[in-house]
Amino acid sequence: MPAMSPTMTEGGIAAWKKKEGDTFSAGDVLLEIETDKATIDVEAQDDGVLAKIIIPDGTKNVSVGSPIAIVAEEGDDLSDAAQMASEAADQPSSKPTTKEEPEPSTPPTSDAPKDPVPQSHPREARPELAKGDRIFASPIAKKIALERGIPLSKVQGTGPEGRIIREDVEKYQPSASAAAPATPTAEYVDIPISNMRKVIGTRLTQSKQELPHYYLTVEINMDKVLKLREVFNQTLGEKDKAAKLSVNDFILKAVARALVDVPEANSAWLGEVIRQYNKADISVAVATPTGLITPIVKDVGSKGLATISTETKALAKKARDGKLAPQEYQGGTFTVSNLGMFDVDHFTAIINPPQSCILAVGSTKPSIVPAPEEERGFKTVNIMKVTLSSDHRVVDGAVGARWMTAFKGYLENPLTFML
Repeated sequence: MPAMSPTMTEGGIAAWKKKEGDTFSAGDVLLEIETDKATIDVEAQDDGVLAKIIIPDGTKNVSVGSPIAIVAEEGDDLSDAAQMASEAADQPSSKPTTKEEPEPSTPPTSDAPKDPVPQSHPREARPELAKGDRIFASPIAKKIALERGIPLSKVQGTGPEGRIIREDVEKYQPSASAAAPATPTAEYVDIPISNMRKVIGTRLTQSKQELPHYYLTVEINMDKVLKLREVFNQTLGEKDKAAKLSVNDFILKAVARALVDVPEANSAWLGEVIRQYNKADISVAVATPTGLITPIVKDVGSKGLATISTETKALAKKARDGKLAPQEYQGGTFTVSNLGMFDVDHFTAIINPPQSCILAVGSTKPSIVPAPEEERGFKTVNIMKVTLSSDHRVVDGAVGARWMTAFKGYLENPLTFML
């Protein structure tokens, strides 16, 4: 299992793109690996033959460095590939089998400990799957059995010395008596947790528990942004009908300009030091079928609205397709999460460490505000609510307030983007 990023410790086999016995050339995609953030193609470095697959499709939590396949050169004798794969798969299971613990449910006999090989003894003496130290099965068989809820004590092993192998678990059929209690229809569905979802849960829980969050909310008049966006889109539409600026493009630009005015908000807590960044690399939260991911628009402050729009759309598409490269989602300095398109007025977001701030953006809606200059005494304006979540270790409340004031000023006077 290759390490697809410096922080990767385990991954999953999403799909093998070559079959056993297939030849491949340098640059061919051998398989897809599921990391905590994306599904990444693994290319062959040299020409060769895929002799034997050790870890099959769909396997999760495979440690980096673990053997996943046997490869050979074209013309090599592949007759020993299965044996090599079996030896490689058996290595992790050698330690557990050394345990010996008396079974309380089995009457003590003089010859029972001396003869662990016959299949009838171990299976009858292992009423629970939790006592796996006395069940002789390959790691792959154990994983499949755990995922499918199959008790290994009831599986007939056909491997060497009665060992349970993958094919035994896949072919297992419960007896009629065992299947009988499962006849009532289940009122729930257990959804396996992907590596990505597991990491999201761990990191966000850690962030919420360890980081001293505080929140600042302001209302922003978006009338000028909406009018300027309409003018820009008309101009862009004459050149390219597919080109269209979104409100989020203006928000990203305003975030970058405000970070120049208040650079303390563009910082990260690194334990011994606070690192303050010179450029605004803004992470944009994107919802994907497997979970939330934050691709990064690099150096937003140096780019125009059209470039920001193009890059954001391209990164969002790659994120939903699971094709982001590690450098495209690692290392942002500030995050924006926008739920306005879902008609959400207001929400608070959890900081993405080691960043210090995340901006939660709500929808833009018409609101009535006091207007003494109007004959009626009020007028209707388009208001957007945003909430800044900040790490109080890095960004004090007054600093956060200064940043919000700068951000609001840029959106309420968007022509200042051009200055």
